[in-house]
Amino acid sequence: MAALAVLMLGIMSACTEKSPYPGYQKSATGLYYQFFNQNKDAAQPQVGDLMDLAICCTVNDTTFIVPNTVNTLPLEAPLFAGDFYEGMAMMHKGDSASFIVNIDSTFIKWFHQTSLPAEFNSTDVMRFEVRLDDFYPESEYAPRLAAKIKKDIDARIEKMKSDHPEETATAAQQLTEYLAKNKVTVDPTPSGLYYVQTQEGNGEKPEVGMMAQVHYTGKLLDGTVFDSSIERGEPISFPLGVGQVIPGWDEGIMMMSKGEKGVLYIPYYLAYGDRQAGDKITPFSNLMFEVELVDFQ
Repeated sequence: MAALAVLMLGIMSACTEKSPYPGYQKSATGLYYQFFNQNKDAAQPQVGDLMDLAICCTVNDTTFIVPNTVNTLPLEAPLFAGDFYEGMAMMHKGDSASFIVNIDSTFIKWFHQTSLPAEFNSTDVMRFEVRLDDFYPESEYAPRLAAKIKKDIDARIEKMKSDHPEETATAAQQLTEYLAKNKVTVDPTPSGLYYVQTQEGNGEKPEVGMMAQVHYTGKLLDGTVFDSSIERGEPISFPLGVGQVIPGWDEGIMMMSKGEKGVLYIPYYLAYGDRQAGDKITPFSNLMFEVELVDFQ
């Protein structure tokens, strides 16, 4: 009890010590902090959570080390007494605050520099201005990113269709006639993608964020081959659902299981849209891909 009393006295003394920075309080570890907005009823992040931040870092309020930006960072255990992570652990969702930290330790232990850069000295004031917009477990990162990307893609597609009504109608007619001629009778997905399975897989399907390995042959509707991983002898690898491939691929490959083969019939707006892609894919081109989901992990 005596030890606890001494510890609490030390913390209280540190917190009530007069700060050299107007408006700031000082923690027991030497972190200076000031809250502009504080919602004490909201939850706080835990070590390992990912934090969506609006963040800026300056030295002497004039030199920008981290410009005004929105970023996602993991909350880590403090790297030194009174560091940035200690400040973030004090915050609640929706809070905004300012932290003044030790410049030497921040450059060396957080920015992984061997020493303080020559243009700065130990008496310079390093300040972080932060707004904590949200936080969540790392396992939620890929689904959240995928949802954001999908929302952005959906908005671009609607704008593209609105900007190019005649081209959109022509492309839709071409795809409809091609499918009828080739007796493709499957229903489209809500987005307009058509998928025909030609070989069953093992039933195990990938999730957003997993790395997929896919063999494919891409063709125009007239049969012209414009790309083939089979000819190269190596499948393509990419993270699923996070916008690294065309939207029709992200959606289509997620429908497949390991070892499955099939054909994707992709309307232009789920492919390369109104852009030229290489020498053979002209704007507003509908595409077809023979695909095999080789593996994922």
